[in-house]
Amino acid sequence: MAKVFDSITEELQKFIANQQIFFVATAPIDSTGHVNLSPKGLESFRILSPYKVAYLDLTGSGNETSAHLQENGRITLMFCAFQEPPCILRLYGRGNTILPGNSEWESLSSQFPQIPGTRQIIVADIERVQTSCGMGVPLYEYQEHRQALVNWAEKKGEQGIKEYHKQKNLVSIDGLATPLSEIL
Repeated sequence: MAKVFDSITEELQKFIANQQIFFVATAPIDSTGHVNLSPKGLESFRILSPYKVAYLDLTGSGNETSAHLQENGRITLMFCAFQEPPCILRLYGRGNTILPGNSEWESLSSQFPQIPGTRQIIVADIERVQTSCGMGVPLYEYQEHRQALVNWAEKKGEQGIKEYHKQKNLVSIDGLATPLSEIL
């Protein structure tokens, strides 16, 4: 059953390191706006301290997380054990978007693999760490990370990615501006 921690403990850090996928949830302030929930992978998650995490955010069909964070900062990250033993871990916090050119970009981006299509880095200060049993989560066997997004980004090239960002990543589905709109 649910257990709350003061920080991301060493045991929880090991749990996170063993997961191949995590999920990110954000929402606008307006209750009629859309809640966003996105799966993430490709070795893009890093624990910066027991109270701070970051992930490398790759180009996608939208940019909801970034828009929501700019508006209100609320973020939840979830990890599920798809192997034994069962566990669900949620990290609740306040996040922000770090774009290329930001003073923090170089130090943060050096902690991640270079992945074509990288759009931004999401950083979250963690306020609550909570586990729950996860006994209802099915067992799955990890095969490998998909390379489709990487291949797509390589084919588009740097200029093609910038054009895609201009077309698809400047405004959320609820009309909120994203930080990319400030630099593109």
